[in-house]
Order: sequence, then C-alpha cells, then structure tokens
Amino acid sequence: MVKQTTINSEISLKGVGLHTGKEVTMTFKPAPVNNGYTFVRVDLEGQPIVEADANYVVNTQRGTNLEKKGVKIQTSEHVLAAFVGCDVDNVIIELDASEPPIMDGSSKFFVEAIEKVGVVEQDAERKVYVVKEVISYTDETTGSEIIVMPSDDYQVTTMVDFGTKVLGTQNATLKNIKDFKTEIADARTFSFLHELETLLNNGLIKGGDLNNAIVYVDKEISPETMESLKVAFGKESIAVKPNGILDNLTLHYPNEAARHKLLDVIGDLALIGTRIKGKVIANKPGHFVNTQFAKKLSKMVKIEQRNQVPAYDLNQEPLMDVNKIMSMLPHRPPFLLVDKIIEMSDNHVVGLKNVTMNESFFVGHFPGAPVMPGVLIVEAMAQTGGILILSSVPDPENYLTYFMKIDNVRFKQKVLPGDTLIFKCDLISPIRRGICHMQANAYANGKLAAEAELMAQIVKNS
Repeated sequence: MVKQTTINSEISLKGVGLHTGKEVTMTFKPAPVNNGYTFVRVDLEGQPIVEADANYVVNTQRGTNLEKKGVKIQTSEHVLAAFVGCDVDNVIIELDASEPPIMDGSSKFFVEAIEKVGVVEQDAERKVYVVKEVISYTDETTGSEIIVMPSDDYQVTTMVDFGTKVLGTQNATLKNIKDFKTEIADARTFSFLHELETLLNNGLIKGGDLNNAIVYVDKEISPETMESLKVAFGKESIAVKPNGILDNLTLHYPNEAARHKLLDVIGDLALIGTRIKGKVIANKPGHFVNTQFAKKLSKMVKIEQRNQVPAYDLNQEPLMDVNKIMSMLPHRPPFLLVDKIIEMSDNHVVGLKNVTMNESFFVGHFPGAPVMPGVLIVEAMAQTGGILILSSVPDPENYLTYFMKIDNVRFKQKVLPGDTLIFKCDLISPIRRGICHMQANAYANGKLAAEAELMAQIVKNS
C-alpha cells in the first residue's frame, strides 16, 4: 500500500504573474488526507477555495485557467506539475492574486521549494486509477490526440510538430515520475514571435521577460517589431541567435519545447484528481486537448469509484451483530434492515443485509416476481448510517434518528431473494449538533445497486 503524502511545513515564493504582470506571493501549506490540490485566494473576502478540478477549467488561452463561483486561478499547470513530480498528494496553495508567479517559466523553483521543506507520509492509502484499456481523446480541429494505455508505471510521451523550420518536430519521454525533477522540471515555457506580437498588442504577458520564456523567431523581425520588443523586455538591444531564439537565454535541452509540453501535460492531468497508473502518449498536446482529456478521465474515475464494490471478508466476526445493532437502533423486525456492521470509523460505516424470501415485503412486491422495494434499500442505508451517527453519543439507546433530506437517489439494479446487500456510508461533512450528512451506496452481486445522499438527525427520546 502506497501512503498519501503532503509537505512537511509551509513555504512561500514571490514573483510576478506571466500574463497579469502583478506581484504575487504564493504559499504552499500542508494539507490533510484526501484534500488533493486546492488553491486559496487569500486576497479575497472569505478566502475562497478553488479545487484543482478539471470541471473548473473555463479557459485554456495561454495556460490552464480555473474558475469557481467567479473566483479565478490562472496558469495553474506549472505549479500542479511540480507537486505531481515531487510525489505530493495533498497541499494547500495560497495566492494573493489570481496567477501564480511565473518564476523562470518552468517548475524548477516550485520543485526546489518542495524539496526544501520535505515531503511526509500520511495515514491514508493513495488513490490510483489503474488504466485497463486504451482511452483516447482527439481534437478534430487541430488533430491533437492524447491516449492512455495500461502500464506498470505512470509514463508520459509527447510528440510535437510546430510546422516551422526553427523548431520543427520534437519528442520527449518521461519513463518514471521520479525523474521529473532532473529531466522535466526546468523546461521553460516558450512562444513564437508571431504569437508574441499578438500578446503584446493585446496587453498580455506583462510579466514576461527574456528570463522566463523562450522566444522562437519564426519570421523576419521588422525594425518596428524590434523596437517594440526592446520596450517590452526593457533591453537596449535584442538579437536572434543562430539557433533561432532571441538572445540572453541558452536552451537547457535541444528538445526543451517538447519537454515543456510534457510538463504541461502532467500539470493539466493533475486536474483528474487522482494518480494514474498508465502510459500517456500526447500527439501535438495543448492545454485545450489536455484538459478535455482530463475531464473525460475524471468522469470515468468517478464512475468507477462509485461502482467499485468494497472488498470485505464476510466470514470474519462482525463488529456488531444483530443483537448489538438492536441495542443501538430503535428499529425492530420486520423493519430492522441491517444484519451486521462489518466496519466503522469516525467518518464511515459498512453494514450488511442478507435478503431472503422470508422478507415480509416479498408477499406483495411482487407476487411471482419478488423484488426488494427501492425505498427499503434507502431505508436500510439510512439505518446503517444511523449506527454511525448514534455512535457519536455516549447513550445511543436514548436517541431516535429522523430523516431530514434525501438527494440524488439512483437505483442501478434489482435486488432479489438470495442477494447479499453491502451498505457503505461516508460522511460528506462532520457530524454537528446531531446532524449527519452522508453519501450512501448499496452493493449487490459485485455491482452498485443504489446510491443516495442522506441527511438525518438524532433527537433525544423524551
């Protein structure tokens, strides 16, 4: 079992945003298990949180930009790539502006900050999405394509073709994420001269200079453009090197552009929200195709996690048998719908019911075609959750549980006589004032049978 990780202590970096040109302070802070990567805008009222989630991507012009309830995070990919590359699962990223500092246009300085404070293990298992078949996404407009295939490790290959003499075709491969720090982290962002002119004319890249972006000269520079570049970069003179890039900068690698594209892929795919065990091959990647692929994978991961049946040894001695259950729950046969409690912690509970033909409801539901009523499956999940909420008080026998709300109920398959139902209830938020909000799932025959969000309250029995 691989444990989740976070950073050992907080650390701050300062710089300017590439496109906004604003001074920004960014602070990395340790985060609890299952937090993932979360951005916090400390400059805004209430310090709103924007999770690194593919579903919050609103724009991919010159970077991957997130927005949640009007709160924006711009150019998130370089920071996220650094945390994936440093094997960090959970971190809080505080910003006093919308855009992280561009630094030198790579992930190098973020990696160095993470290594300075160190990474620590946490007491929870890392969630990994194991790729079992080839999954692909193609942007028909550009011809860009990303696929992921089964592999023993997370690997990434990028193949780029810019269609220009100055850059042409490049490839880059990362065979092991442990090599990110030495092979990919210092690959800097880049732009072509024709793109640069457009960005400058539109008031963008205000934080750009010749130290944080490689500029490939793919056209002849007119005297007017040369003068504009001098002003934009604050230089008395600018020239083009023999390799076709603006001066004052030396490439770290001949294929630095392809390596930076690989860095972007890793950062964008961090928005899936879970680690990947598979090999990614990206042909002509860009932020749009990267994030569309991330959205597709994120949806697949959530469906698989929802449908995945928890593995339990049903033959082991239960945590609570039916007699212990009845000492806590007020329900009695024929309305007691939980036979065992298999597992329980402060934030989850797992119960079981053996469904037999002797159930009273099968007499009328339905004669000749017995099916367990869906409302009773929901009731059984609620009773299982009732065990969890009642365990939070010292005298559960003196309390009753009442439904407050049921949302997003879905029934996936029939439950028949002879089936064994397994119920798993996880807290959505901590129990407060006797109110419990939980996600409940019911499984039968190795599949999800029903799911619902339940809210209940315990009230002292007068």
